[in-house]
Amino acid sequence: MVKINRVHMNYENPLIGAEEMPQFGWEIESSKRDVVQKSYQLQISENEKFEELVYDSGVVWSEESAHIRPQDVKLQSARKYFVRVKIQDQVETSLWSEPAYFLTALLNETWRAPFVSADTEEADKQSSKGTYVRGCFEVKKPVREAIAFATGLGLYQFFLNGEKVGEDEMTPGWTSYRKHLLYQTYDVKNLLKEGTNVAGAMLGPGWYKGAMGLTKSRNNYGDQTGFAMQIHIRYEDGSEEDIFTDEHWKGCDSPVIFSEIYHGEIYDASLEKEDWCTAVSPKGEWKDTVFVPFDVRVIRAQNGARVKMIDKVEAKRIFVTPKGEQVIDFGQNMAGRIHVTAHGKPGDVIYLKCFEVLDADGNVYLDNLREARAEMKYTFGREETVTWHPRFTYMGFQYAQILSYPGSPKPEDFTAYTLHSEMEPKGALETSNPLLNQLHHNFLWGMKGNFLDVPTDCPQRDERLGWTGDAQIFCRTACYLMNTYTFYKKWLHDLEMDQTEDGGVPHVIPNIEEGHTEDNWLLSQSPHSAAAWADAAVIIPWTLYLMYGDQEILRIQYASMRSWIEFMREHSEDYIWNYKLQLGDWVALDAQEGSYFGATPNDLTCTAYFAYSTGLFAKIAKILGKSEAGDYEVLYQNIVKKFQNTFFDVEGNLTSQTQTAHIVALYFKLVPEEYVSKITERLKRLLEKENGHLVTGFVGTPYFCHALSQNGCVKEAYELLLKEDFPSWLYQVKMGATTIWEHWDGLKPDGTMWSADMNSFNHYAYGAIGEWMYRVMAGLEVDEAAPGFKHSIIEPQIGGGLEFVEGSYHSCYGVHRLKWQVDDDQVTVSVQIPANTTAEIRLSDVKELVQTDELQFRKEGTYMTASTGSGHYRIQYIM
Repeated sequence: MVKINRVHMNYENPLIGAEEMPQFGWEIESSKRDVVQKSYQLQISENEKFEELVYDSGVVWSEESAHIRPQDVKLQSARKYFVRVKIQDQVETSLWSEPAYFLTALLNETWRAPFVSADTEEADKQSSKGTYVRGCFEVKKPVREAIAFATGLGLYQFFLNGEKVGEDEMTPGWTSYRKHLLYQTYDVKNLLKEGTNVAGAMLGPGWYKGAMGLTKSRNNYGDQTGFAMQIHIRYEDGSEEDIFTDEHWKGCDSPVIFSEIYHGEIYDASLEKEDWCTAVSPKGEWKDTVFVPFDVRVIRAQNGARVKMIDKVEAKRIFVTPKGEQVIDFGQNMAGRIHVTAHGKPGDVIYLKCFEVLDADGNVYLDNLREARAEMKYTFGREETVTWHPRFTYMGFQYAQILSYPGSPKPEDFTAYTLHSEMEPKGALETSNPLLNQLHHNFLWGMKGNFLDVPTDCPQRDERLGWTGDAQIFCRTACYLMNTYTFYKKWLHDLEMDQTEDGGVPHVIPNIEEGHTEDNWLLSQSPHSAAAWADAAVIIPWTLYLMYGDQEILRIQYASMRSWIEFMREHSEDYIWNYKLQLGDWVALDAQEGSYFGATPNDLTCTAYFAYSTGLFAKIAKILGKSEAGDYEVLYQNIVKKFQNTFFDVEGNLTSQTQTAHIVALYFKLVPEEYVSKITERLKRLLEKENGHLVTGFVGTPYFCHALSQNGCVKEAYELLLKEDFPSWLYQVKMGATTIWEHWDGLKPDGTMWSADMNSFNHYAYGAIGEWMYRVMAGLEVDEAAPGFKHSIIEPQIGGGLEFVEGSYHSCYGVHRLKWQVDDDQVTVSVQIPANTTAEIRLSDVKELVQTDELQFRKEGTYMTASTGSGHYRIQYIM
């Protein structure tokens, strides 16, 4: 039997806050093999019974089950639409799918609600306090539908009649606010009542107004927090009404007397106003709010990847350090908040300080937080039992020091919750090696700790910025782990908004450092356009295209990508690109003592990326049918030729004898064909020179195993991955890491630390090895000619002495799964290919095929290959 397992809209289900007709896709489930969709019928309705159709495709004869966008359909703002689909394969027709739904935002409408603020522009400019704002409105008759749209300058929590609206945290998120501000969409029908209703918000400074960035500047986007709300009500009788924040709203200070992203939050419960969002006339002194001017043209809807509390982590123990410090251990490095329960009387204080690691003697270690205080403090206003957590900040931590607590704290009094953008898990990986399994856990949790609305570099210290280089090198791994499409799409818009007029790309997005980079040693030399960092403008859209098969992201980002390529062209000399300050092979171990910059020359790494991004862009232009595609292909060939003429000597040796130089030359396909074997052998010797260890940084590390395995060195790639001593991925695992570290030796074997000035223990960049583990070890590879896993290449590379590897990836078509198991010299490979997709299965080092499960294998080069449709297959062969 064939059935529709799931419908998705813009890769989300449900889709909340659609600004236009979404693109639809669905997953087909069948126990049969070689299932191919022959036709589909898609319906969109205003009710769940599909009695009010706004669209019916009729029977469409097509194999497409993704990226379908109905045309010429008029949607209305603030409406819930239901979607269903049925399909026909070669022999039968499915039933209708279970209804999915999407909720529209404001369609082709200008934002109308003003921002109201309880801050005064001058008196509160330097304040980090929180405020309340509130207003009343009337609901005149029974409500059929009510959709609210809310946003803030600063961070807001939205309330209706005393209830918090939605589960979102840290709204409206972090964007380049003056160029791009998001609003959130909520179905609030069940929170309204006939008669008088009270709407309100708690506000905090957040990224908007608080001290942020490497320069610790305040008021980077504005001096006053503000809240804006629109509620669209559709009554049962068909009439409609809009409610807005307006001049009648009142405001006052809240119990949050201090809140900063880096420093934590202080809450005084004696300042609470219990009826602040329920009573028509609340207690206390309320003053008139003021309007905060804002260019509403930059306001857009958020339609997914909102920050939420995701994982619950119980405290594992409370212990006392040798210095006598009382410490809670959660057993996992994370980003989020601690919920603490305590009974106290007026004036009692709960006071915790969050941190990542213990020092060599087992005491509290705070130095790597730099200036970040990472504190949470609650003062009781009356005798009661409370469970409290901060509202407008988050911390990076595994431990918390108890500086004050009423009574005797117990582990059950403390529960941590992770905070990160909500992204559906997509990948899973398990091997016979527990250390590799822990490594997978570590880079997954590194992602959880740093994908908090923007892809940050660390969640604990006074930084937490959207460094483009980190985002770029980890992007493919992130896509295997979770559904990152909406997350990256939002961030890429900020990247485009923050590009310089001539196309340069800032080092951090959002570019909070814009306008005051002179106060930082690094940014003052050049605040933008570093190779490998700025190339995120091209590489991330390309990666999303590969993983989702969606040309839309290429169209959206095309102008941004082109601007970056032209920036490099404009600032290159005879195709050699090197602009001002370059970060190069950042924190490579072959750097000079006391330096962060690796030994590989910037001319080489910059020009390599110039070639790589230009080559990708030439492909993108061709995919989109751009007339200039040929011009960019010529540019690409010219850069490659110049690279080869400049960085290779007459005997085919690279002029730079570093691991990274050889890695990027091989992986970016910049080596003349006749020298590939020679350069591969040289890379192996450079590896042997370091006793099999890498000495690479941010540029070389992500591609090291690929450069080896793509050139016949699978054995060496596994040996590199499986090293257990410093420097290696598994060294960190054996040292007790639960996330990825910023430095290979962030914690040394004797328990001492790498330099405290830059030593994050939750810094996902080197977790980019996950891409190799999924693509090569587990063999789940996309086919560039049919992206999105419409056609996949199943090519597991057996090795590393592993007994088995099992990996899966949930694409927009369904679950792709592979397991290989080795028993002596016999290998069993189990494969699952989702319906309406095809695959090529490639097997290396085959001496004899034992069982093929009706697949027709043929010899091709160094491997056996078979083409197949969907289904489950089991293959056995002798190595």
